Amino acid sequence: MRVRFWGTRGSLPKPGQTALRYGGNTSCVEVRAADGTLVVLDCGTGAHEFGRALVTASHSPTHGHLLITHTHWDHIQGFPFFAPLFVPGNLWEIYAPGGRGRQLEASLAGQMAYEYFPITLEALNAEVRLHDLTEGVFDLGSIRVTTQYLNHPRLTLGYRLEADGATLVYATDYEPYALLPRQVPPGTAPVHHGDRRHVRFLEGADLIIHDAQYTLDEFPAKAGWGHAPMERVVDYAMLAQAKQLALFHHDPTRHDEAVDRLCELASARVADGEGALQVFAAAEGQIIELAPGPTRPRPAIAPEASALRSLSSREASSVLIVDDDPDMVFMLETALRAEGVRVLTATSGKAALTRAHQERPSLILLDMHLPGLDGLAVCRALRAEPDPACTMSRL
Repeated sequence: MRVRFWGTRGSLPKPGQTALRYGGNTSCVEVRAADGTLVVLDCGTGAHEFGRALVTASHSPTHGHLLITHTHWDHIQGFPFFAPLFVPGNLWEIYAPGGRGRQLEASLAGQMAYEYFPITLEALNAEVRLHDLTEGVFDLGSIRVTTQYLNHPRLTLGYRLEADGATLVYATDYEPYALLPRQVPPGTAPVHHGDRRHVRFLEGADLIIHDAQYTLDEFPAKAGWGHAPMERVVDYAMLAQAKQLALFHHDPTRHDEAVDRLCELASARVADGEGALQVFAAAEGQIIELAPGPTRPRPAIAPEASALRSLSSREASSVLIVDDDPDMVFMLETALRAEGVRVLTATSGKAALTRAHQERPSLILLDMHLPGLDGLAVCRALRAEPDPACTMSRL
């Protein structure tokens, strides 16, 4: 598996003399398997130069797969400038986390609306197919892709790619659910089940490309923005027993020398934890060849169902609101119905379990303080369900 970085910056492009070595373009990574399968991870401004290179090098129609983690601008701003989309005969399949029907199309078309850009989505000459994704697995040529939600303000997926005896995990943007005290030793296991689940997603990877936009010193002022402190990312990679970690999504205020210093601090943390992890900062133009390794058992990542969201499942998407406060229920129900979401309600824990079994909601908004069976007991009951349709309801 061959990996090349075309954009490594986060939040905002940062051209200029201070970003010469690590680059100023936003997220875009090229992945190629031995069978020729082409996967592009995100379509930030780095996609402009990558697209030009593809068009220049290609002598036949190109079939590519674009996996978008989420539709914040720094991950899609290169889309209108990605030259292969304008070449007749090309086929590009585009995947992103699915929400309400046609959300991906609406997001891409929105930034290409005529008041912002002279060329609309309908003007693309290549054949473009859009796919909504949820958690699960699917295959692109010889590449097995596993998806998992990341903790970010926008619906966001991480991608685990396995092919040719190697594993790559692309996890940007991610904010820890809970931070340990700063004084804990390097490699200390996280306390929140969401962070432990994230570590399992990274487990055994040959290369992890991970958002490390901040440090622990910087993080308190950035909490809630959806990004990770470098120290916790290093801990996650060490716990996952990964081979290499590429620090990614560099903050636009961090110049080349500051990125160097971040790498030094990360390597020192690995050494303090007596780990064997190799840490480096991702740089534009950098190429990494992931050699085949010994076969290792896949981590227990759930679900194993297809990540490709069908039209029927989109149409059946629903939200269950569980709260005994009628004013809160009314406020949430009004807001969700205005967005075209099917809304279900329950006012007790017992009623919530009954509706969850009957309706299989896509999302449950669960109050912790309920009469009788409280919210925590409901959550435990659902997680203990042998029926995957109930277990996978996202709380």
